[in-house]
Amino acid sequence: MTRPERGSGSWKRLAAFSAIAAVPTALDVSILAALRVGWGWPLIVADVAAIALASVTSYLLHRATARRANPYARWVQAPLAFVMVAVVAGGVDVFVLRLLFTATGYESIGGVVLAKLIAVGCAVLVRIAGYRYILADLVRENRVPGGPRDLPGSQRLSVVIPAYREPVRIAETVTRIRHELRDIQDHGGLEIIVVDDGSGDGTADAARDAGADQVLVQPQNRGKGAAVRSGVLASNGQVVCFTDADLAYDPPHLRRVLSMVEGGWDVVIGSRRHPDSVVSRSSGLRLIGSIVVNRISGAVLLARPLDTQCGLKGFRGDVARHVFAQARIDGFAFDIEVLHLVERAGWSLIEIPVELDESDEPSTVRIGRDVVQLAMDMLRIRRWSTSGAYDAVARPQSST
Repeated sequence: MTRPERGSGSWKRLAAFSAIAAVPTALDVSILAALRVGWGWPLIVADVAAIALASVTSYLLHRATARRANPYARWVQAPLAFVMVAVVAGGVDVFVLRLLFTATGYESIGGVVLAKLIAVGCAVLVRIAGYRYILADLVRENRVPGGPRDLPGSQRLSVVIPAYREPVRIAETVTRIRHELRDIQDHGGLEIIVVDDGSGDGTADAARDAGADQVLVQPQNRGKGAAVRSGVLASNGQVVCFTDADLAYDPPHLRRVLSMVEGGWDVVIGSRRHPDSVVSRSSGLRLIGSIVVNRISGAVLLARPLDTQCGLKGFRGDVARHVFAQARIDGFAFDIEVLHLVERAGWSLIEIPVELDESDEPSTVRIGRDVVQLAMDMLRIRRWSTSGAYDAVARPQSST
């Protein structure tokens, strides 16, 4: 799989971003200093004038340089929202600056510049929060389902099961899915795909013996993201779901996901934090890991779901294959990358409640190591998203 280029391109983008941020700030500070100290304008009047000119400059620079596909820059396409955020942030700037002058009586150029930089810092925090709200609102507006439609694919439902060292449970999982979803098999077709993630034991043979339609074997252990990606790209389903090898989410969940995608939703994901979910057992380690991941997923997702890491997700088949053709992350952050790709494309998404009875097997998550890797992967996702690395594959059109 092609990986994004590294090196000078990243540094050029960082330099360009820094310049776009620095120019309006320098203009804001210098105009205030000139008007206040040089020409003796009243403090508030001078500050408002500086803020107005800097805001216009900032908008024009971002408008001229932002890539339209970059989801983190879409706020420049909403001028009225930009103005509203700029007014609120400007008010904070003026208030903080006035407060500092009242407390300290700064009058020299150095004092004015210092006070202004503090006020700008406070205003920047307000701008970030405001733009974030705008972007999240734009995402939510797109989460509207279509109606029932015919979907491309030779099978009605494909179920992808990533498996690592599961020689005992995988056979039971395949057999149970086949048995409980036999009506889907009889009316449209059911495809079960097991991906052995480099187990090096009898997992693949057990899946074949149990009757899996496809058994893919990774030459080495690469991670759940890589396993799910391989399975999805090999699928033929009109609807594609993936679930865990321990079948913590029983087959009726797959039936519900299928029904909702066929009813018009592009993406349906399970949520353990949905108010109607029932979680009968959950280890403290898994719970902590889920909370940590969900908290920091906001670095990538604009309108993040309640539960990014639930092991049950379903997609319109062409959407799934499009998303996973672009996906690059092999580890735990793959769910966040997938949801980011769904978000940036504007596909409809809904969370559904689940009933979960987790296995007694110890968790393979190592909080320290995996959280560090997760953070690094999310930085990569942001970089790839803003640089155009996710733009290569054309978005499939909705079927009607």
